[in-house]
This record gives sequence, structure tokens and C-alpha cells, in this order.
Amino acid sequence: MRLGVHSVTTQTAARHRRPTRWVASIAAITLALAACQAGDPGASGTAGSSGGGGGGGDGDYPDAEITFIVPFSAGGPTDTVTRLIAEPMAEELGVQIVVQNVTGAGGTVAADQVANTEADGYTVLMHHIGMSTAPTLYPDLSYDPLEDFEMIGLVTEVPMTFVGSPEFEPETMEELVAYVEDNIDSVTYANAGIGAASQLCGLLFETATGLDITEVPYEGTQPALDDLLGNQVDFMCDQTTNTSEPIEAGRVKAYAVTTPDRVESLPDVPTTEEAGFPDLQVSVWHGLYVPAGTPQDVVDALNAALVVALADENVIARLAELGTAPVAEDRATPEAHREHLQSQLDLWRPIIEEAGVTAG
Repeated sequence: MRLGVHSVTTQTAARHRRPTRWVASIAAITLALAACQAGDPGASGTAGSSGGGGGGGDGDYPDAEITFIVPFSAGGPTDTVTRLIAEPMAEELGVQIVVQNVTGAGGTVAADQVANTEADGYTVLMHHIGMSTAPTLYPDLSYDPLEDFEMIGLVTEVPMTFVGSPEFEPETMEELVAYVEDNIDSVTYANAGIGAASQLCGLLFETATGLDITEVPYEGTQPALDDLLGNQVDFMCDQTTNTSEPIEAGRVKAYAVTTPDRVESLPDVPTTEEAGFPDLQVSVWHGLYVPAGTPQDVVDALNAALVVALADENVIARLAELGTAPVAEDRATPEAHREHLQSQLDLWRPIIEEAGVTAG
């Protein structure tokens, strides 16, 4: 049976805050990246067929509705990826999957909620690169990404794009950097708040260019993109899952993708390396988590459903349209996921510490 997706929204409206400045350490981040080249309640939706009962780890899992928690706003890139895989996973598991957006504090509100939920497999977290940066950005973090979660598997790695508002003057990445340098006190950079991928990309922009940009944080990338489209802010860096469609429609100015190679679905958008900024490269990986102590058979069932979803033709086609692809099957395992998270924790800790950026 085909499974639908339904949404109920209780999301807090985006708030404009005073622009803040972040000063990055150029040497530390440039060297680290060169070596690396390889909340408020939110919206919810449902994918799945009906189920009943409850409980996990007793051989009957799943026999009730499963909730996927997304730490960022509805319509944003992480939300898009989650909803894409939720439908085939729900079909494989034979139960409803509700997608709920729990925003706030760079994804830490949602992660804390899941870490403290019953370890029965009925609450699953989708998180991105922010899982590896939160321990450094938030000195008083209430959870440990490695100790308080079981990993289900990686999902995808998404390129990012630098885009400008329709009325923003620069037409190329080179022109963008020159314009920002000449208008440093008036140009605004939108992001989804501390710890969000868009904020990290802005930090890397500062590092690669030596410029201290004025950031305007939002409660999600979709509100930030909406204001970019409305010429309320000048430029931003966001995942291709969010920017591909407005780029192709000519609604934003596309400057560069942050990957070594051009994105197949955006062949006319040069790479940051082609634009003269080889160290300005980053991709945003996503993975699924459940609370520590979740029974192994439940982890196995969720992982098996994830593998099926990543091989789904519709998922593959839709991700391709959005400039990305599912990870290889050998990376969609709990073991590979844990290894990647550890490596990313090790990568980002010195970068963020050297930059002096914290949320505390």
C-alpha cells in the first residue's frame, strides 16, 4: 500500500535578531579543511499504514506509529531528506511514520528530546553535521552524541551552494567576495542559527576570504531562504536540497557549489575551487539515531528499512534532482555511521575552538 505524508504545523515563526559577527581563525580552519577534503515545537506529518499496540525489542517491532524527529524547520533541507525516506521506510516497516519538526538551539533541543525518550524504537532522530559540532559549540550540552544514541545509518551527503538575492549586485563568486569586501558593513549573510550547516558554511567563508561578515540568524533555513528571495538579506550558503529548485527557476543568483566537482543537476554552477577558493568545501551528511539502549533487533529493523529506502527509485531520482544521492550501502550501517560521527567530532572540535565560536 502506498503511504501518504500529512502535516500539522505548530511551528514558531522565525524571529529576526540583531546581526552578529563571527571572527574565524583562518589558519586553523583552512588547514583542517584541506586535510578533510575527501527549539521550539514544530511541524509534523505522517507517512505510513495503520498499526496498533506498542513496545519494542519483543519480536513484534514495530506494532505502533513511529515518530521521526527533525531538528529543523519544515520545508528545510533536513526535513526534505527525512520526508523522502519516511515513506518507503514506513512501507517496509508496515506502520505509520510521523515526521515532527522540533526546532531550536541548532538542533540540540530535538536531540536532547530523543536522547531522553524511551529506548523502544518508536522515536527516531534525523540529524545532520550539527551532531558533530554541538559538543564544541554548546559547552553545557546535556547529551553525548556517542554515548546517548544508537546509530541507525548514514543517509546522504548534500553539497552546499552559495546563493544571492535576486537584486544583489554580484553575479559570480569572485564578484561576491570583492563586493562583500567593499561593503563589509552593509552586506548581510543569512543562516539558520548557531550550529546549523548554513552558519558553519558562513564561518568557512570568513576563513577562506579573511572577511568578517554580518550574519542574520533565523529559526530554520527555509525562513532564511524566503527572506533571501524577498531581498531582505543579501546572500547565504544552503544545501542543494533547498536551493536547487530556486536556482533552476532563476529566482536566486547561484555563485558556487562547495564540493570538489560540479553537481550534476546544476552543471552551470562552478565549484568554489574553480572560483579560486579551494579550501571552501563542505558537505552536509545526515544520519538516523535512536536513544542508547534501544534493543538490537529494533536497530536492525530500522536499519533494514533504511537500506530499502535508500535503494528506492523515487528516493534516488528525487535526491538526484536536489543535487545529491543516497550513501553507498556500506555506509548505511550503524558501524559506519558511528565511525563517521567520531571522525567528524574530531575534525570540527579544533576548528570551532580555534574560531572562538560558542553558543554559550
